[in-house]
Amino acid sequence: GGLAQCDETPFQVLKEPGKPATSLSYLWAQRSLARDAPVVLYDYDPSRSGRVPERLFEGFEGVLQSDGYEGYTAVGQRPGIVHVGCWAHARRKFDEALKGLRGAERKATSRKESVALQGLGFLQKLYAIERTAKDATPEERTRLRDERSRPLLESLRRWLDDALPCVAPQTLTGKALGYLDHQWPKLVRVFDDGRIPLDTNLVENAIRPFVGRKNWLFADTARGAHASANLYSVIETAKANGLEPYAYLRLVFTELPYGLSIQAVSE
Repeated sequence: GGLAQCDETPFQVLKEPGKPATSLSYLWAQRSLARDAPVVLYDYDPSRSGRVPERLFEGFEGVLQSDGYEGYTAVGQRPGIVHVGCWAHARRKFDEALKGLRGAERKATSRKESVALQGLGFLQKLYAIERTAKDATPEERTRLRDERSRPLLESLRRWLDDALPCVAPQTLTGKALGYLDHQWPKLVRVFDDGRIPLDTNLVENAIRPFVGRKNWLFADTARGAHASANLYSVIETAKANGLEPYAYLRLVFTELPYGLSIQAVSE
């Protein structure tokens, strides 16, 4: 089956039917994890509901990796799809908890700080193991994970079960523990397949050029938003394949008028 990541980010469209100009719509990004000829696709939708990833992944079979947003739950439960989680988001929450405890919230935080530090330590060890397999084949990475990562996961699960009752769930540390616990089934599935990275950083990096825009801040119309998404799909896919975007766009726009169909253009 396929192997893909998905993420979404707010996107303002001024003239969206039925919505005020100040409301937010969304830019959705999908990135294949194929080593050869990866594809990056952007899609505009005024909604952030679960119906959007259901539409985007219509007919898809394989592994879908996302963060913990519940909007991906329905599509992740479809037959033929294996939904896996993102360890970077789990690590980020422990990091945020630790920074918060070492910052303004300093009173009576020694135990919570200790728990946050321990949790972050587990996740950093998982990433350290993964870095040793950076250039490994999927089969080699699977063996390494079986030998080193899975025993660490068992220790982390025991630690998590002990820590959950000891920290109030509404605190930053409690939220980090709760996220890890809630996402656990999807997170551990990452280790079932050596092709799957620990996190969704690739698709997050694909979204960054869009949200880091300096020359424009919004789209005027929905049609313009779709056009922007299509153009970014071409440019970012070219970059993901090691192509120089300007040269690639020149080639595409030069040859496109001579194509009678999509098949003719591809040939």
